[in-house]
Amino acid sequence: MSPTTLPTARRRQGLQGRHVAAIFFSFFGAIFLMNGAMIYSAISTYSGIVSNEPYRKGLHYNDRIAADERQARLGWTDTVTLSRDGQLIVTLTGRDGLPIRGALVNALVGRPSTNRHDIKADLRETRAGRYEIQTKALDDGSWMVAFEVRTQDSGDEPIYRARRRLWLKP
Repeated sequence: MSPTTLPTARRRQGLQGRHVAAIFFSFFGAIFLMNGAMIYSAISTYSGIVSNEPYRKGLHYNDRIAADERQARLGWTDTVTLSRDGQLIVTLTGRDGLPIRGALVNALVGRPSTNRHDIKADLRETRAGRYEIQTKALDDGSWMVAFEVRTQDSGDEPIYRARRRLWLKP
């Protein structure tokens, strides 16, 4: 008779059930962690405000439509130029092609997505119908120029408004 040998426990090589479980829980744990970070970021940075004073602006909506119609009847055209060194030029011409002289032009130059870089400026007339201001040097990218034109007899209400999106190339 031969002595009986007991089988020794062999350790399996390769992928086992506990490895699959660890990979599974690690994958979904990373997904939940990233979702949580994104949700926190979205909730903590977005105020929910689309415009300042939406109710008051809504009350004056018909006034704004009437102002747009008055502006369209003027038949003015504008040309806006913005350079990297910060020079803003607005040229205004009337329906007859003659320059608009003696206007008061206020402008706001800024990024479309934030108000951190906004520059408010009163442009001065350098030639007939040409209004300029030199601001600080601007970075490359997208810029928004919004301006309002008033005359001496128009009072506080602008008679011409425009917004132009400009791209400064590198």
